[in-house]
Amino acid sequence: MTESRYKPATGSPACGAAIVLPWPIRLQIFVLAQIVTRHPAERNRTSTLILESRYGTAYFGFVGLVLCFMPAIALAGERPVVVELFTSQGCSSCPPANAFLNEISRGRSDVLPLAFHVTYWDRLGWKDPFSLEAATVRQDYYGHRFGDGSYTPEMVVDGMVGLVGSHRDEVNAAIERAKRGQHTAADVSVDKAGENVSIRIGSGVGRGRVVFIGFDHEHTTKIGRGENGGRTLAESNVVRSIRAVGEWSGKPLEISERFPEGQDVVVVIESADGGIIGAARLSGR
Repeated sequence: MTESRYKPATGSPACGAAIVLPWPIRLQIFVLAQIVTRHPAERNRTSTLILESRYGTAYFGFVGLVLCFMPAIALAGERPVVVELFTSQGCSSCPPANAFLNEISRGRSDVLPLAFHVTYWDRLGWKDPFSLEAATVRQDYYGHRFGDGSYTPEMVVDGMVGLVGSHRDEVNAAIERAKRGQHTAADVSVDKAGENVSIRIGSGVGRGRVVFIGFDHEHTTKIGRGENGGRTLAESNVVRSIRAVGEWSGKPLEISERFPEGQDVVVVIESADGGIIGAARLSGR
C-alpha cells in the first residue's frame, strides 16, 4: 500500500496581483459565501471580497487545501444491516420466523439475512441436516451477552440485540434503529478470485475480528419426524460454514481464503463487544 502525498503548488501570484478564475471556481466561491454569511447583502459583499481583494489568493489557497485533503479523510460507506436467525427444522415455532427471513432475503437490499441452524434440537425427533455446532456456539455467545440464554427462533440484529424471530414489528423496528445508529468502521469488499475469495478491508478507526461465512441460497426439506413432521420447509440463506480468518486493526487489510462450504459468501467484522462494524456479500451475487 503506497502512502498518498500531495505536492504543494508553486508559482503562486504575488499579493495584490489580479486573479482570473474560471467560472466553476467562481461558482464554488459563491456557494461558500452563502455558507459563511447569513444575510443576503453580506453574501454578495463576501463573494466580491473573495474574488477581488488582495486576500483572495489566501482564501482560495485555503479552500484548495481543504478540498485537496478531503479524500484522505473519506468515511466508510453505508452497509447492509446483518440479521442472524437462529433456528432449527425440529422447532415448531420456527417456520414463521423462517418465512420472515425468506421475505427479507428476497425483498431488501439494505439487510443481509443469514439463517444459523443450531444443534440442540437434533436429539428431539429430527436431526436438522444443516445444523452446525458453530451456530450453537455463536448463539450461546450472544445469549451470555444479552442475558437471555439460547432459544429458537431468535433474530440478532447487527450483533447488538436479540429478539423473537417471528415478531416482525419488533425486528423491523430494530433494523430501522440499527440503520439510523449504524457504526461502520471500514469498507469491506468480497470478490471471487479463481478458487479463492479475496477480502479487502479499508482503513478506519477501531479493530475487530474478521468472520468468513459460507451459505446456500435456498433449501426445501421434507421433514420426516419431530415437531414439524409431515411439513415441507423452504429456507433461505442457510449458513453452511463460519470461521474467523483474521484481525483488522484499523489499517488496510487483504485476506485470501479458499471458497468455503456454501454457494455464497458473507464477510463481517465484529468489534470486541460483538457488534457488527463492517459487512459485505460476495460481489455479483
